Amino acid sequence: MPVEIRELIIRAVVDPNKVDARSPAANAPPLDHDALVQACVDETLRILRREKER
Repeated sequence: MPVEIRELIIRAVVDPNKVDARSPAANAPPLDHDALVQACVDETLRILRREKER
């Protein structure tokens, strides 16, 4: 029997002054924001199309 999660709460505390050199994000290359936004739009439209077909 599947379990449905209707709400998920994630809490985090972020300190912008603290930079951890061990963090993979610290060594990551800069993001191409336009490509990221386009990928999000494409994925959202794909999900909406799939739900509309149901």
